[in-house]
Amino acid sequence: MITVVGTGTEAPLPPDAGAALAGAGLVVGGRRHLAAATTIPDTAERVVLGPLAPALDAIEQFLEKPAERGRVVVLASGDPGFFGIVRALAERFGAERLEVYPGVSSVATAFARLGLTWDDAVVVSAHGRDLRTAVNVCRAHPKVAVLTGPGSGPAELGAALRSSGRVLVVASALGAGATSGADADSGVGSALSTGTAPDAGTARHSDAGSVTHSGERERVERVTPAEAAARDWGPAVSVVLCLDEARVLSPVRTVAGPPSGPAQWALEEGEFTHRDSMITKFEVRALALARLGPGLGEHVWDIGAGSGSVAVECARLGAAVTAVEKTLDGVERVRANAAAHGVYVTAVHGAAPTVLSDLPDPDAVFIGGGGRELPAIVTACARRARRSVVVAMAALDRVPAVRDALVAAGLDCDGVLLQSSRLAPLPGDVTRLAATNPVFLLWGVRPPARDEGVAQ
Repeated sequence: MITVVGTGTEAPLPPDAGAALAGAGLVVGGRRHLAAATTIPDTAERVVLGPLAPALDAIEQFLEKPAERGRVVVLASGDPGFFGIVRALAERFGAERLEVYPGVSSVATAFARLGLTWDDAVVVSAHGRDLRTAVNVCRAHPKVAVLTGPGSGPAELGAALRSSGRVLVVASALGAGATSGADADSGVGSALSTGTAPDAGTARHSDAGSVTHSGERERVERVTPAEAAARDWGPAVSVVLCLDEARVLSPVRTVAGPPSGPAQWALEEGEFTHRDSMITKFEVRALALARLGPGLGEHVWDIGAGSGSVAVECARLGAAVTAVEKTLDGVERVRANAAAHGVYVTAVHGAAPTVLSDLPDPDAVFIGGGGRELPAIVTACARRARRSVVVAMAALDRVPAVRDALVAAGLDCDGVLLQSSRLAPLPGDVTRLAATNPVFLLWGVRPPARDEGVAQ
């Protein structure tokens, strides 16, 4: 049997967990956990948890020894079943051999320090993973907890979110002499500050009017992304919360986690403000969304956004979205439509392809405009899209050049001509079919990378 004990937020160990530790023959944990565990027998072997593989090998070797040598105890931070070591132990040794005593997770503790619920938060791990997924989730959702790691900490997250309008709450050394509350004003900003830590167990207002919340070593600080990017945060960061302060309080929830997907998509044109019917029709939008495949943790470009109907629909499906529009009134229209549907879309004023060089790479791109520049725009987008590019156009003459641009960028190209007729009423309580303008929809999909090391 392997006993896994979550610790690190000053809660006392359950009696059974303490007894298991007292009878341990092998104890695995981080240096601070091993140092804090005062009941480890002197005869027990200790393995400092660094790279995971050597620690798992040590556990396996110990388990092969006689049982009278004691049991294996693994000390972990917070809840070890929440993005923690339980997964690796279960995969290696089987879940039936694990006895888990969870502690309070760093995410729960951080939100508790702010007095906020977190059943509506999205939790994403950037520890040992690509930071871009966490960044995209932060840009799309108002309440996100990011579990950080080397190279994916508050500074890197802040650098990527400078223009997002978000606030970062950096929680370090949670549970290390923490206080139970703070002098709260209201909302998120009341919890924190960027000033020098006060004496242990205090909370004070800073010059900026927020509060420093700290214990002996614990710090919970509210900073802008730019401020986060400019600091060296050290190794003690527990979790980073990324918040849209205007939307952190949500209605009562039934299902925890990110909001479920919309009940419907390809919304009627009347659901959006648009100019002179300059909007991607819902039939075209339906197939475009199917080929774009927007989802949580992904980034979508909408080029020539117009009303932003495609951008808004992608955001409703969970993606982070950047809408590029060359007219100022179009940019305001995109923002208004996003606000009306309760989603966040980054609206960029400028002409493609020039403005694209300053944008983070997309997973998928929708192009709904472009004129004579369309082949150049498609080329620029296809070179940077990680997965797919979808192009809608009314002019037959532009189809060959767009197809050539997609293929030249290494994408597998396909497409259709969409022609639809909608029911329209006639006098006398009868109905006719009213044809919409035909639209060519081409899409390019990046083929999966081949494993060059596999023998043919």
